[in-house]
Formats: sequence, structure tokens, C-alpha cells
Amino acid sequence: MLQRADIWRGDAAPPVQALPSGFPGLDALLPGGGLPRGALTEIVIPREGIGELSLLMPALARATEDERWLVFVAPPHVPYAPALARAGVNLARVLIVHPRNAQEGLWAVEQALRAGTASVVLAWLAHADSKALRRLQLAAEAGESLGILFRSIRSIEEASPAALRLKLEPASLETANRPSMACGPHLGPIGEGARVAVHILKRRGGWPTGPVIVEVDHVVARPLSPRAFARNLRPRRPRA
Repeated sequence: MLQRADIWRGDAAPPVQALPSGFPGLDALLPGGGLPRGALTEIVIPREGIGELSLLMPALARATEDERWLVFVAPPHVPYAPALARAGVNLARVLIVHPRNAQEGLWAVEQALRAGTASVVLAWLAHADSKALRRLQLAAEAGESLGILFRSIRSIEEASPAALRLKLEPASLETANRPSMACGPHLGPIGEGARVAVHILKRRGGWPTGPVIVEVDHVVARPLSPRAFARNLRPRRPRA
């Protein structure tokens, strides 16, 4: 019976293709050792600016090493180009989309994920129902892209098709000082940067866990004027 192709076996799941986060203590808990490619990752935050984008910098730098694009859809603040470059992000592979409304934003995310020309698509969605999220998950699978959605803490109880769900919060001093829980990008000691507690709410093949404490560079997004930003970063059209 076990030889039948229509019998599902727990050990027959295909290996997860993942993009390492750059934080070994976190990657050790994630299937495939990183953020799942060809799938959605949801990052739930209590408010903007707690280090959510900084947490992704090592992964985004790695993602721009190939010829595919890094796409920002509806970012609440302009990504700070010098900080991106300092983290190793190839600015020539960055696109920023400013949709006029929520519906246009969802459309842009779906198209960017499905096209297959984007390595990572980051989106800030104020409202997205389960049907819309399912469409985005299918688009990520079709385009073999990593979709990262930043969502409000209010969405934490909602069902989601995302392969990975993380909750971020500022790390308390007491929690951050636990050596077994703390990690930097190179397994070094925690220094003076911003500390973020990462809780894994959902992951394929594993139980929720956390927190893992990571230290990040806090200055990644600033409210620059479009003209000032354009001197450092010029959006381009993806190649077919």
C-alpha cells in the first residue's frame, strides 16, 4: 500500500527552497533554513518602524545578487537608499510601486509575484481578505517568488494561506539579555543596535515558537522627498 502514488506520506514532502534570513538563530527554526521561496511570508507588526525592514536586509541583499527584481509595493516610508546599499542591496535591481488605492496595490503585488521576474516582493497591505491572500499565494507559487506582506497586529487572529507567519515586537531588555535566545547576523554578541523579538506563528512542518531575539540596523527608511530619493535610486522597468 505504501508504494501507491496516491497515498500521502509525511516524509514525502518536497524540500523547501528558502532564502536565508542572515540570522542563523532564526534560520535554524525555519523550514529550509530561511524564508520560503514560491510562497507568502506574513510579518505582523504592532506599529511601523520597529525594525521590520532592517530584519530583512541580509536576505534582500542576497536576493539582488541575481538578475531578478526586488519590488516594494506601497511602502509607508521611502526606503533609504544609502542604508540599502550599505547592507549590500543592489539598487539597480530595486523597483518601487506607489498604487493609488488598495485594489490597485493588490493587483500590483499579484502581477509582480506571478511574472517570475521578481525575486522578492514586499507589500504593505492595509486590508486583504482570505480570498485575496490566496490569490497572492498562488501567484507566488507560479512565479517562484518570495512574497512578504507586512500586516497590522489586528490581523493576527485571521486565517491565512501564508506558508510562514512571523510576529515582531520590540525586545524587552530582560528577554534580549538571555544568551540562548539572542543572535546577530554572524552569531556574534548582541551590541548596541535595535533588538527585535521574532515569534514564529506558523511554519510548514513545525509548531509555533519564539521569541528569537535579533539585532538590526534601525535606519533603513526615512521620509525623504521623491526628488532627494531619485538621486540615489531610479526605478526601472523589469526586463521580459
